[in-house]
Amino acid sequence: MEAKKSKKAAIENQRGSWLLMGAVVALAFMFVSFEWTQHDVRLAANSLANDPIFEEVLVPITYPEEKLEPPPPPEVKASEVIEIVTNEQEVTDAVTTVSEDQGQPYEIVWVPPVVEIEKVEEDVIHVTAEFMPEFPGGTAALMKYLGTNIKYPTISQEMGSKGRVIVQFVVDKDGTITNPTVARGVDAYLDKEAIRVVSSMPKWKPGVQNGKKVRVKYTVPVVFRLQ
Repeated sequence: MEAKKSKKAAIENQRGSWLLMGAVVALAFMFVSFEWTQHDVRLAANSLANDPIFEEVLVPITYPEEKLEPPPPPEVKASEVIEIVTNEQEVTDAVTTVSEDQGQPYEIVWVPPVVEIEKVEEDVIHVTAEFMPEFPGGTAALMKYLGTNIKYPTISQEMGSKGRVIVQFVVDKDGTITNPTVARGVDAYLDKEAIRVVSSMPKWKPGVQNGKKVRVKYTVPVVFRLQ
């Protein structure tokens, strides 16, 4: 005969309900524990409200003071050593004494200093002088010399060039003609011929100033004419 189990006596049929109730209970304990912890925190927070208030005081930052090194002592120059001479030591002075035997007075003779005077030769070119330089034989001889010795350049003749060339030169102290230059010219060929004629002139009679022969600047016109 088979034994039959009652549905009410089967505990496994209510297994799901018991699990559900156990989970509910566990969750309940969990929530209670969470609530209990929050309550403690709140009490702790409320207890801090009654505590006295402490103000924070800021302490200023201090730095160590810099120690300045003292300046070096000034240099003391060694003072001159003064030697104290006792009366017992003999002091010699650079003083010459004259014997009493020489009773004659001294004669003071003044010797004038010798001054050497360098003679400077004057090299001044005068424009005018007391006695002006002169061509040998005078002005008429000068014009004759120029007319005789001038050679009219062929190119100037073909070009029809003519006129007066002003030549300046210096009559030296010995009458020599130096530094002839054209002060006013006509053309290059006539100017060159005028310089040639003047440079080939014989020595003049030099000029005189204060009784001395001097260098004098002189001007001569050289005329070129076509016949």
